Amino acid sequence: MKMAEQNNQQKKGGQQQDANQLIQVRYDKLHELQANGKNPFEITKYDVTHHSTDIKDNFESLEGQEVTVAGRMMFKRVMGKASFCNVQDLKGRIQAYVARDEIGEESYADFKKYDVGDILGIKGKVFKTQTGEISIHAQEVTLLSKSLQILPEKYHGLTDTDARYRQRYVDLIMNEDVKDTFVKRSKVISSIRRYLDGQGFMEVETPMLVSNAGGASARPFETHFNALNEDLKLRISLELYLKRLIVGGMERVYEIGRVFRNEGLDTRHNPEFTLMELYQAYTDYHGMMDLTEELFRYVAKEVNGTEVLTYGEHTLDLSKPFERITMVDAVKKYANVDFNEVPDTEAAKKLADEHHIAYEERHQKGDILNLFFEEYVEEHLIQPTFVMDHPIEISPLTKKKPEDPAYVERFEMFMNGWEMCNAYSELNDPIDQRKRFEAQEEAFAAGDDEANHTDEDFLNALSIGMPPTGGIGYGIDRMVMIMTNSPAIRDVLLFPTMKSLDSDKKASKSSKAVSAEADKPAEKIDFSNVKIEPLFEEEVDFDTFSKSDFRAVKVKECVAVPKSKKLLQFTLDDGTGTDRTILSGIHAYYEPEELVGKTLIAITNLPPRKMMGIESCGMLLSAVNNLKDSEDEELHLLMVDNHIPAGAKLY
Repeated sequence: MKMAEQNNQQKKGGQQQDANQLIQVRYDKLHELQANGKNPFEITKYDVTHHSTDIKDNFESLEGQEVTVAGRMMFKRVMGKASFCNVQDLKGRIQAYVARDEIGEESYADFKKYDVGDILGIKGKVFKTQTGEISIHAQEVTLLSKSLQILPEKYHGLTDTDARYRQRYVDLIMNEDVKDTFVKRSKVISSIRRYLDGQGFMEVETPMLVSNAGGASARPFETHFNALNEDLKLRISLELYLKRLIVGGMERVYEIGRVFRNEGLDTRHNPEFTLMELYQAYTDYHGMMDLTEELFRYVAKEVNGTEVLTYGEHTLDLSKPFERITMVDAVKKYANVDFNEVPDTEAAKKLADEHHIAYEERHQKGDILNLFFEEYVEEHLIQPTFVMDHPIEISPLTKKKPEDPAYVERFEMFMNGWEMCNAYSELNDPIDQRKRFEAQEEAFAAGDDEANHTDEDFLNALSIGMPPTGGIGYGIDRMVMIMTNSPAIRDVLLFPTMKSLDSDKKASKSSKAVSAEADKPAEKIDFSNVKIEPLFEEEVDFDTFSKSDFRAVKVKECVAVPKSKKLLQFTLDDGTGTDRTILSGIHAYYEPEELVGKTLIAITNLPPRKMMGIESCGMLLSAVNNLKDSEDEELHLLMVDNHIPAGAKLY
């Protein structure tokens, strides 16, 4: 084992040495060019007449015509007096035939020294080779920029997921489908703008730095503004400022902008993301449903040329009318529980206990209904579906239904089991709104750190008078994922949030500091105030104990479970090559980000069980104790040496 590790290290070391030598060769070539007065970095512009795909699509009219292209050389084959190369630009690749007799001996000698990755300008005539490939017969070749780094191996591209996200510029060069995804993302946003502009909406911009981050249930990022000596927050929503504009008489407004939520990372969440919100005076949530159906069809047609989309194993048909169902009816349909027959909160909690649904003491009947919906319904909503009429407890900014004030005029649209947008008949009663804010303040005091705070200026705006209004918010990133068949949100974000690479160095410095402390007298830990649970008196036979499979696991991702104050969701490397998901109710003791990269111990052969609609496969081990004369509990996850590999079995 040690010998294999040594061989691997030697191999990696040799590869690194080879790479360093190749990079040095590139620097030497640059220095030679500079010494000869051919410094490519002194070139300030280059006039391009065509892109690669334009030439291929219009070959009949361009054959024999002079064109100028520019791009990155991705391939080169030198064949004595003539050579071939491929140049990649925004739209694709095109081949160039480079002959010594055509471009001159000196220029050809320079060309032979150019490297894959160099950026070239090529002027020449369009022709078709004997093999039928549309190409450019080069008359001039200009080195526009020298690549001093080596691109990934051409046949395998850039495949390491982490490296792809961190070095998106290399990912875009090596993976054409990635570039296509982001071209489509741009089309999605521009088509949204065209549709809304055509409906008479006006695009506006509202503040990102706010004193009160409201309009959604989320934990904000906080910062400090030195000039005013005030603490501010990054916005979590666009809602409250856009509604102020409705009050001001701007009847149809929208904003596409970044919002920031201090939450976890997973396949569908990033701490900063793109949100689009729109508000329309003199309509309600039914008007928002109609608009949403039309908008999604319009975008799908514009971006993909069809209203029928493929996402993973599912075919999503946007051409048919979207299903419309109340939350109560959806729970009745999929969970066989009718909340119309549930009289109060006590009865709702009893139902939750019977169905093993975790809830918090502060939760009311409406909260429990929503937990049932998340557990039993969401995963079934593959085709576009409007889920309507939410309980008032989870909708602090929404108009009550006149015929049933326990529910509000709200809908969420689901597709592929995901929430795609959220819409209201907006609350415009300032007296009711104040009461809702007060309820949110109570929820915050009870431990809900995502609750809204009272916004006095917004209440003042409502007091001036806001007309009946429909409003909606769309997660643009999720829409792009659907439109591009992308499995994770990071695949549609050019530069997703990543843990900094020097975090290990910081940890290393910390460990060195710890090592330096080792010579000091050992820390005396006072356990006198600790109370340990009595040992079990019942004996367990060895065979029974042995059936539990204890494994070392590495934490790849850790996020807070939405709408749960206790649960953390771990994505774990258990050595099998397939990620394992385990949920653990330890959020009171740890923040998700501090656990990423740790090596923990898990029991891996427990039967899966669903928690908050998520299947948990196993259990992480913790040490628990109480404090003397107190009900307060302490918990410590069992963390082991990171040198232990994922999947190592404990005996």
